[in-house]
Amino acid sequence: MARTAILPVPQSGAKGSASAKKPSLDDARIAWVQDFRRVRGETEARAAYLSAEDQIVQSMEDTSPTKWHRAHVTWFFEQFLLVPNEPAYKIFDERFPFLFNSYYVAAGPRHARPQRGLITRPNGEDVAGYRAHVDAAVTRLIEQVPAEKAEGVFAILEIGLHHEQQHQELLITDILHAFAQNPTDPVYDSAWQAPRVAQGPRSFVDVPAGIHAIGHSGDSFCFDNETPFHDELIPDVRIARHLVTNAEWLEFIKAGGYTTPSLWLSDGWAAVQAQGWEAPGYWRNKDGAWFSMTLAGLKAINPATPVLHVSYYEAEAFARFAGKHLPSEAEWEVAQRAGLLADALARLGNGHAVPTCPIRATARPKGRSANTTASSWSARWLLRGSSLATPENHERVSYRNFFYPSARWQFSGLRLAEFV
Repeated sequence: MARTAILPVPQSGAKGSASAKKPSLDDARIAWVQDFRRVRGETEARAAYLSAEDQIVQSMEDTSPTKWHRAHVTWFFEQFLLVPNEPAYKIFDERFPFLFNSYYVAAGPRHARPQRGLITRPNGEDVAGYRAHVDAAVTRLIEQVPAEKAEGVFAILEIGLHHEQQHQELLITDILHAFAQNPTDPVYDSAWQAPRVAQGPRSFVDVPAGIHAIGHSGDSFCFDNETPFHDELIPDVRIARHLVTNAEWLEFIKAGGYTTPSLWLSDGWAAVQAQGWEAPGYWRNKDGAWFSMTLAGLKAINPATPVLHVSYYEAEAFARFAGKHLPSEAEWEVAQRAGLLADALARLGNGHAVPTCPIRATARPKGRSANTTASSWSARWLLRGSSLATPENHERVSYRNFFYPSARWQFSGLRLAEFV
């Protein structure tokens, strides 16, 4: 796991400059308390739109209830920060480690993932009490940890904060999937607006050819699957500045994209037939018009916005239909670092809905993410970029995530590439 200095990266970007000074321990304590409260508060802000009933639903095996997300990230701090570093700390509830562990095998036995929606007890008030109990204990630890242990404690705290931000994104994707199964088309946030996209000419741009370094470098935080910083050979290739739009996807549908086996990988075609795909996830045809389930409920498709909720199979089929291909990780990252891509890194609240992009990748990815082993990447496809659900300060160019190739509940879209 790549490590950082005591303080997180300041929003000003000053960390790592020649004039930057290492903060005092007192300053570090203040900064970490602020960051801890900010991240924990964001989780509660996202959950605040939901009723108690909303927070216990689990709509499929790959998703988790909001209540479970809130408790799991809290268990992470209790298990890995408080128990090893605070001798006086008392476990809030002896049932919770079993109920809210995910797949940390070394941390002990755990409740089966597909059955998380059955945990109606402990209730929401119990989880709120759990969060308050752990929040108070973590704050005390930050404020009182001895100097000789401070850097180690802050390192674990930092991992926990980034882990919670991962679950903040999942909280949104998971509840949208649940709402999409509800025939009443529930609204998560009535004030949510359809995304705006970057303007400018829609064109393909040359990716700088040659040998380029990709991956995370420096001492700011990253998950270990973002390392090592290494060289990749970039061929003569061009990449789309903009993401594929709903209008372009509608042309794919009209041209028989979902009924033409030759466009699809064999496993992808099997998924089309088995699941009855006729359009991206959450799309519905009503009297000849297309609508999609959004965070503001069911809305008419906006042709100008990026297509969302497409699987790797669909993205790969669309690329073949268009006579293009999906970019590799290296091609995407080099283009983004060169400032060539529109809407590659953006987040909830800034007016951009940026789908994460499926990547052409066949090699086993290097390393692990925060809570997985390398084998978890087997038979998965990679996503690069950020999305409308990505929390503030959690997006970065080297970030990598992975899902099964048929997954559509993430805010996933695509951009195309072509060989020169």
